[in-house]
Amino acid sequence: MIVGGEIGEKAGTSSHRFDLNHPTAIVLRAGEMDGPELTGSSCVQQTGRAMGIARNTDRAVEQEKRQAMHTDYRNNMMRQLRNQQVRFAPREKKIEQIQRADKLLGEIHLDRTYTYEYLCFRVTDYRPEASPNVLISGKDAGHDLRLFIEDVSDAANIPVESAEEQVLTPNQLSQRFNVSTKTILRWRDHGLTGRRFVVEGRKRVGFLKSTVERFVSTNQERIQRGERFRPISDDERSEIVRRARRMAAAGGCPSEVTRRIAERMNRSVESIRYTLKGFDEQHPELAVFAGQRSRLNNQRKQQIYQQYRRGTSVEVLARRHRRSRTSIYRIVNEIRAEQISELPLDYMDNDCFRKSGMEQEILGPLPEAESSIRRSKPPTGLPTYLASLYEVPLLTRGQEQHLFRRLNYLKYLANQLRQQIDPLHPKSSLMDKIERLYNQAVETKNRIVQANLRLVVSIAKRHVGATSDDFFELVSDGNMSLIRAVEKFDYARGNKFSTYASWAIMKNFARTIPNTYKHRDRYRTSQDEMFALTEEYRSDQIELEQAQQLRERQVSKILSRLDEREQKIIINRFGLDYSQEPQTLKEVGTVIGVTKERVRQLEARALSKLRLAVQDEKIEPPGEEPLRRGSVHEIGAAYLQTESDSRSASTRVHHRGAPS
Repeated sequence: MIVGGEIGEKAGTSSHRFDLNHPTAIVLRAGEMDGPELTGSSCVQQTGRAMGIARNTDRAVEQEKRQAMHTDYRNNMMRQLRNQQVRFAPREKKIEQIQRADKLLGEIHLDRTYTYEYLCFRVTDYRPEASPNVLISGKDAGHDLRLFIEDVSDAANIPVESAEEQVLTPNQLSQRFNVSTKTILRWRDHGLTGRRFVVEGRKRVGFLKSTVERFVSTNQERIQRGERFRPISDDERSEIVRRARRMAAAGGCPSEVTRRIAERMNRSVESIRYTLKGFDEQHPELAVFAGQRSRLNNQRKQQIYQQYRRGTSVEVLARRHRRSRTSIYRIVNEIRAEQISELPLDYMDNDCFRKSGMEQEILGPLPEAESSIRRSKPPTGLPTYLASLYEVPLLTRGQEQHLFRRLNYLKYLANQLRQQIDPLHPKSSLMDKIERLYNQAVETKNRIVQANLRLVVSIAKRHVGATSDDFFELVSDGNMSLIRAVEKFDYARGNKFSTYASWAIMKNFARTIPNTYKHRDRYRTSQDEMFALTEEYRSDQIELEQAQQLRERQVSKILSRLDEREQKIIINRFGLDYSQEPQTLKEVGTVIGVTKERVRQLEARALSKLRLAVQDEKIEPPGEEPLRRGSVHEIGAAYLQTESDSRSASTRVHHRGAPS
C-alpha cells in the first residue's frame, strides 16, 4: 500500500509530497493493491485521476443533500472528514472506520478537549497534515462522532443481515423500555448512537445491542424517567388546569405553579408547562395566565428594578409580576447594565495607569501635609453654609495631585471593566466591581470639590456688587463650574487646580451674567434710565483686551517691513520683548557684534522704514492726535508706549487666574 511520501519515492519524484488530509491520500491508502507495485506512469495517472475527482468539491454538497446526511456538525473539520470517507473510502474501509469511531465514542469524556489529529487518527489510522492542532471539546466530539457513524453507515449500504450482532429497531426499544418512539429519537441526541441499515431494500435506523447496553449503563436516571412517563389523560389535564387556576388566583407565578403541580402529580415540569400552554392557546377566553406571557416593556422593567433597589425580595417580585425568579434576576441585571453603560467615566489618561505595581501607590492613603496647616477662623455673622466651608482644610499641592490621580485612575479601571460587559448576559460580579469603583471615584471627587468651595465664594464676592444682587445664585452657579472643572483638569501638566478653576468660574460668570441682565431688561424701572445717563469713568476690560490685540497685530505687521538685523535692533532698543528691558546702543552693538555708531545708523534707517509703513497702513499710534513726523525718540517712545500697554494688559490677564 502506497501513501504519503512513498508515492514520490516509488514514482521517482522524491521531492513531491502529498497532504495526507487530502482526499487523494485516502483513495490511495484505502485502495486494495493486490497486483504488482505501481510504476511511475501508472502512479501519476491514478494520482491525476484522484486529484481530478477531488477538485469537484461541490459534488460533496450535492451528495449530502441527495443522501439526506446530517448538516449540523459542530466542527467543520469533522464534516470534511465525513465527506472524504463517504466519497472516496471503499465499503470495507467505511465499515472498519464505523467500528473504530464507535469504539472511540465510548472513550470520549465530555469534560476533556481533543485535537482533530487524535480523532482523525483513531478513526482512519492516519495523521492529517492540515490543521492537526485544532481543538475540539469532548461534547462536540461526541456529537460529531455519532453523526459520522450514522452518515458513513448510510453510505456503506450495510444489509441488516450482515451485522455482527443483534440490531434493535426504534419500535423494539420503545416496547422494551415502555417509552414512545419519539423518546427513543430524543435519546439519540443524548448519546444513543444509531446506524443506517438496508432493511428489505430501504434504509432504516437501527441500534446495535452493545450500543444500547452502553447507553443504558450511563443513563440510568434518564431511562427510569422515561419509563415512568405515561400520556396525560383528560381527567389529569382538567385537574392540572383546576389547580393552576387556583394557585394563579392566589398570586403564584407560572414557574412556581408549574413546579408545585409537577411535584404533587408526579409529572415532569415540562409536561405541566406544555399542558397549561396548550390550554391557554386553545381557550384564550379561559386562559389560566391570560396576559401574563406578554413581553415586558421597558417601563415595567424599570418598575421592577426600582422595587428591587428599594429592598423588595425577588420572591415577592416574582409573585407580583407573575414571572419566574430567573426572569426577575435577568430583568434587574439588564436594567443595571443599561445604567452602568451611561455612567460618566470620562477620564484624563496617564501612562502610569498601565504600569504594573502602580495600583497600590495610586489608591494608597492621602499623603500627610508637610507642615501643619492652620485652620482659618470664619468671620462672625456668616450664614451656616459659608461658615461650614472654613471647617474643611485646604489641600496641599501633593495632596491635590494624589487625589486627582486617584480620581482618574478609578474611572480608568471602571471604564476598562465596563468594556467587558456582555449586554445580553451581564454578570452581577462584574457590575458590582464597576459600581464600587465608581462610588470611590465620586467620593474622591466630592473631597476635591469641598476643599475648593471657598474659592467659589471669593470669586462670587467680587462679582456680586457690580453685576448681580443675588450672591447665593452666583455661588450656586460657580459650584457647578467647579464640579465641571474637576472633571476636565489634567493634573499631569503641573498646574495648580485653583488657577484652572478660577479661570473656569470667571468664564462661566462672563457668559451667564449678561443673560441675566437681558432677562431683567423686561422689568426696567424709571431709576434705570437715570443710571444709564450717568457718565461711566471705569474702563472696560474686554475693550482694553481687544485694543491690545489690535496693537499687537499692527506692530507685528510694520516690523515685518524690516530685515532680521533691523528688527532685532528695534526690539532690543525699545523693549518690545517682554523678557528684557530696553538696551543702550552699546549693549545692542555688543549683542549683534557691531559698534554703537553702526547701531545708531541702522536704527535711524529702520525708523525711517517704520514711518513709511505707518503711513502706508494708515495706523494711528496711541494718543488723541495722529503722530507727526518727528525725532527718533518720538517714534521710539510711541512704540515703547504701545508695548508697555501690551505688557500691562497681559499681566492683568494672567493675574486673573488663567491657566498656563
